Amino acid sequence: MSVIMTMRVSGDPTRFEETVAAEAEAIGRIMDVAKRNGLIAHRWYGSDGEFMAVDEWPDQESFQAFMEQAQPDIGPVMEAAGVTSQPSVTFWRTLDTGDAVGWGA
Repeated sequence: MSVIMTMRVSGDPTRFEETVAAEAEAIGRIMDVAKRNGLIAHRWYGSDGEFMAVDEWPDQESFQAFMEQAQPDIGPVMEAAGVTSQPSVTFWRTLDTGDAVGWGA
């Protein structure tokens, strides 16, 4: 069963959006590496003073392999976006509660 990964980062979501737009080539390379490592789904969300990626991966190891391979591009993008602290990464497993909606439930 796949896992959901959340990665919370302190920073300005608007600045992050601007940086990602300006770094389209690096973002393309990052996404290529993610897809090669099995990325199933990906979205960024922003709130006051932080932003968060929500991904679906086949397993935790696939995400970790992606991060190792894509770090040469991820680090500079995060630095340009003004991120100064380490992201907080959490892996979530699906609970069998019988009330799932969406995502192929």
